Amino acid sequence: MPQPPSEGLVVAYYGDDFTGSTDVMETLEDAGIPTLLFLEPPTREEVASHPEVRAVGVAGVSRTLSPAEMDDELPPVFSALAALGAPLLHYKICSTFDSSPEVGSIGRATELLRRAVPGGEERATALVVGVPQLGRWTAFGTLFATFQGEVYRLDRHPAMSVHPITPMHEADVRIHLSGQTSLPLSLIDVFDLDGPDDEVARRVDESLGSSDGIVVLDVADHETQRRVGSALHRRLEAASTTGGTAVVVGSSGVEYALGAAWGRQGHAAERAVRPAGTTLVVSGSRAPATQRQAEAAVAAGFLRVDLDPGAVTAESATDAEDARAAVAAQVVAALSASDRVLLFTPPPVPGAPAVDGTRLSLALADITRQVLDRVDIPRLVVAGGDTSGYVAKALGIRALRLVRRLAPGSPLCSAVSDDPRVDGMELCLKGGQIGAPDYFVRIADLGTDDVGTENVGAAAAG
Repeated sequence: MPQPPSEGLVVAYYGDDFTGSTDVMETLEDAGIPTLLFLEPPTREEVASHPEVRAVGVAGVSRTLSPAEMDDELPPVFSALAALGAPLLHYKICSTFDSSPEVGSIGRATELLRRAVPGGEERATALVVGVPQLGRWTAFGTLFATFQGEVYRLDRHPAMSVHPITPMHEADVRIHLSGQTSLPLSLIDVFDLDGPDDEVARRVDESLGSSDGIVVLDVADHETQRRVGSALHRRLEAASTTGGTAVVVGSSGVEYALGAAWGRQGHAAERAVRPAGTTLVVSGSRAPATQRQAEAAVAAGFLRVDLDPGAVTAESATDAEDARAAVAAQVVAALSASDRVLLFTPPPVPGAPAVDGTRLSLALADITRQVLDRVDIPRLVVAGGDTSGYVAKALGIRALRLVRRLAPGSPLCSAVSDDPRVDGMELCLKGGQIGAPDYFVRIADLGTDDVGTENVGAAAAG
């Protein structure tokens, strides 16, 4: 059974949103690869100051960027990550392939990734999306995902087919991706991955070796996942031997596949959790799962503070600032009355003007910063991938360490910051669709003698 290199960095990655980045961190940790997740690209010296670390990530926001914005944002980050010397450089995307030619273009990001390493444009780029552990499968290049216990082709998925920013109208990832890049697209399907290991390895390596474009690899079950992981390991190993860098694009299925190939699961070291105390939940997600979690939290005694999305993102800067300050004051008052408070973004009202998602995330980040300036918050939960990233940056968080696995893709983390009020803060940064209905309640209960984490993530990850 192959094993990761015994010394040095194994993987460097960039996540296209914040919660997806923590998903990769916990998957690597589960495979016994200590990981540090940064909000900005670290220097070699900064990484060297953490000698135990074997993987480094940067939590990004490229899922919300246009191709032109990607051209400005991604090349310096990719170059900085490549300079760290890890043999595998991963551009992490969502397992539901959120993207379009105009927003979050996976095709454009792949082109930029390939340019960041010597020879990257002449070699195949593997694309791995399926993650059975998260209810995501690819078969014959077609992506399937769960929704409330049922499996749907992604273009018929009740949520993704009507996504407000990047609706999925095509489940074949090659066809979907063809609108975002002119790179050649090919497939290694479930039949190619069937048979004796040596024959499968030969077929897969020949397919990857004969392409200079994007090669999609099916992941439909544990066995195809293990064989895809073995193929990625061989590319990682070859790069490690030559001192080069192999690039890969995909969901956390990349790391799950490597862990399966290495036979390394359940290796994450759990760190001590603080005693249960003040917990603030900041909800920027309007996903149904988050709505149910908010209802359960209020029923369990959380004080709820609602904000008006239109007011806190008003065109008038003065009006918006005043609205945010008023909400922050309400949250501070609630925290003086209760150690469990929920700052809640209500679902859209039919007929109401649309609110820009980025501006709303920035408003929530500003409110959270104002609250922290006035109240100590030992445990913070943020719901919403984009909101999580903006809140973390507003708080001056430099990096995150894994404390404990909870729901898939949303572990409990500890903040690394120069600000003593933030350094060591416990954080849960979760995607909107992640977690069981009692997620917020059970996070707040962590640290009491009778509370475990086994059911925190009963719902499928988003």
